[in-house]
Amino acid sequence: MRLIDAAEVRANLTYAVCIPAVRAAMIALSAGETRQLLRSILHFDDGRMFGVMPGAMGEAAAFGAKVLSVFPQNFEVGRPSHQGVVLLFDPVTGELSCVAEARTITGIRTAAASAVATDALARPDARRLALLGYGEQAETHLAAIAEVRDLESVTVWGRSADRARAFAARVQPHASVPVRVAATAEACVAEADIVCTVTASAEPVLQGAWVQAGTHVNLVGSSFPGPAEADNDLVAGSRFIADYREGILKQGAEFLHAKAAGLVGDDHVVGEIGQVLSGALPGRQSPDQITVYKSIGHIVQDLASVQALLAIPPQS
Repeated sequence: MRLIDAAEVRANLTYAVCIPAVRAAMIALSAGETRQLLRSILHFDDGRMFGVMPGAMGEAAAFGAKVLSVFPQNFEVGRPSHQGVVLLFDPVTGELSCVAEARTITGIRTAAASAVATDALARPDARRLALLGYGEQAETHLAAIAEVRDLESVTVWGRSADRARAFAARVQPHASVPVRVAATAEACVAEADIVCTVTASAEPVLQGAWVQAGTHVNLVGSSFPGPAEADNDLVAGSRFIADYREGILKQGAEFLHAKAAGLVGDDHVVGEIGQVLSGALPGRQSPDQITVYKSIGHIVQDLASVQALLAIPPQS
């Protein structure tokens, strides 16, 4: 059995490795080649959660699960909010073949999936990135989006101005463009043509009225019904693409809020990013269209990432 710790994940699961792996996994998911169940979540007090995500890369392919705890309050004391493992089993023998640290994989593969969606849906000339949120996902999204678009500016906003400034200072040495802090969420997205929401907010931090025509938005922070990062206007006014349509119809908070308000129906989720990638579904239909990629994350992304790691020999 192979054990892959966080250090090995960080060293080997580069975006050059992870982006193609996730891209292939999402195409396979939309083609019906993979198998998965919707995530199961146990909710505890104070927003704490325990989740299990099972799935298989195919009928006779590797299978496994991600087992994860989410303790949002950990962020306040500098401890990881997401902690767990990805378990990979051999499809021939049924043996447990790998245990990999999940927090680091989740951070990288989620950003890689947003990069894949951005490459498919954002305008080719999109250059200005806005990040709503300043946690680990903001850092990984900055790095991943820079892999698919030649950025000229990055703006970040968060509820704590001090933490937003600390984030900008931390990532600036690794960024090839200026990273500035906005005073408000509205100011952060005012000139952006790519927006990533990567917060733990229970209420919308992004309003559709703020988003300029032609923008692409990755909604990432909410992965279960309840907390929504964007308002109903953004959902209703956009071309809305899912990572996995069934999951968004049941667990995509922003879509569910807009549906409950009577603004959209199930057909508003026009399809999946895997369909866009394969050419089965049009992505952006005009330069002025606002596109939204709603991500809740899926086990095939984790399994594909672990398989990519297993293909790299361990360091002696």
